[in-house]
Amino acid sequence: MPENAPDVLDLFLRTAERHPDSVAVIDGTGPSTYGDLRARVHRVAAALGPRPGTVGVLTDRSADTVAALLGVLAAGGTYCPIDPRFSADRKKILTETAGCRTVLAVRPDPERFGPPVLGPELPDVRGASEPEGHLVPPQPDHPAYVLFTSGSTGKPKPVVTPRAAIAAAVDSLAGLLDVRPGDRVLQFASLNWDTSFEEILPALTRGATLVFDDDAYAGSMPRFLRMLDRLGVSVLDLPTAFWHELIHHMVEAAGIALPESIRTVVIGGEATSRARLDNWRSLPGTDRIRLVNTYGCTETTLVTHVADLHGPGARPRGDGSAPIGRALPHVQELIGEEGELLIGGPALALGYLDLPEATAERFPVLACGRFFRTGDRVRRTADGELHHEGRLDDQIKVRGIRVDPAEVEAQLCAHAAVASAAATGVPAGDHTIVVAYVTPSRQADSADLVAELHVHLRRHSPSHLRPNRITVVPELVHTASGKVDRRRTHHRYATGA
Repeated sequence: MPENAPDVLDLFLRTAERHPDSVAVIDGTGPSTYGDLRARVHRVAAALGPRPGTVGVLTDRSADTVAALLGVLAAGGTYCPIDPRFSADRKKILTETAGCRTVLAVRPDPERFGPPVLGPELPDVRGASEPEGHLVPPQPDHPAYVLFTSGSTGKPKPVVTPRAAIAAAVDSLAGLLDVRPGDRVLQFASLNWDTSFEEILPALTRGATLVFDDDAYAGSMPRFLRMLDRLGVSVLDLPTAFWHELIHHMVEAAGIALPESIRTVVIGGEATSRARLDNWRSLPGTDRIRLVNTYGCTETTLVTHVADLHGPGARPRGDGSAPIGRALPHVQELIGEEGELLIGGPALALGYLDLPEATAERFPVLACGRFFRTGDRVRRTADGELHHEGRLDDQIKVRGIRVDPAEVEAQLCAHAAVASAAATGVPAGDHTIVVAYVTPSRQADSADLVAELHVHLRRHSPSHLRPNRITVVPELVHTASGKVDRRRTHHRYATGA
């Protein structure tokens, strides 16, 4: 694929021009046509003014958030999603770290936490004419968005992704999934993570309909399945851990089938359970559904590797494995020392904002170009597919979200009663949970301290950084060099060894 893939905003505007009366988004307020959405995008861009810098957006699951994303790009700005449920302190940290000049509030937000806020609500412009205004021409090397990943320093790291990178990734991904007019793509992923762009941008650059519905996030599998049928969803992108739970429910409910509308299911974020893959193959109707396993990092923009696991076009695998597959057309790959996967090509992020040392360490420039060190160990089989063989560091995935234990530990140690902490991931059924061990800085009842820590974390930490279980212990296990040994600490206190 050529490196100069069309800019996603241009693709959206062309699609809106060709299909102004087609439904672009369905949310809790009803359908919005491509013409409606285009008008909202123009209004956001006009409100921000040309080149507004980095714009924080307090997101919600609505067409207004989609208009904010595209409107920031239309103004020549850089989009930074912020979860409105975060504490004011965390919102302040994220907006300051990202360098947000402005925050766009899609819904009212009473908390004051930093930059000036525009909003709270975008006007309902369905049926209204577009405002006159100049859209800033896209520059491929200009940052499209800033997203945060978990950091080994204990602080979130801002990843800066240019417009050329998102253009290359969306071009490959939309082609891979064959997204087309008439498709209905469920918006399921958190709007604060780049997986949401896998759902939003291929849909709205190919004339499909993006679907938001509260039943998708209610935690009830029967409601989830009824919603898919009711709304005629055809493309479904799910975290592997949620897919595991969905398949378990379907098997326990005597082999019920997915709705006839579903034609493609995309999974990713964690290793696929062979048992659940076998369950999937045994369910009625799955032979007609394409099941696609995906791999990617925030720093390499959306998806870099794919494997068809089942359904039309899938290659039989005698060992029942679920590889991460082969690189997409825009991706360069190398396997480095200790089997580490390195990713290059036009979809690389620019690096970590204001963190030159971390950027240089994770984005080395080699003789054959610039690459990102993923930290994932892989193995290539004779048929050319890559299989994931674990991490080279202590990072874990929690329901598809990358978590550095150091950031969990930093949140725990911010409490005055904690002297030291160790966090790690442990399997729990078909997914991974975080457990933590803390030593107290003063005499305290263990049960009281654990309760205090859970309250402290609910106030200050996002859900993916909150351990499922916290244990107060007299000491942590250390390596010979004096560093905390997370795995041995867990082994000692989980097994009594």
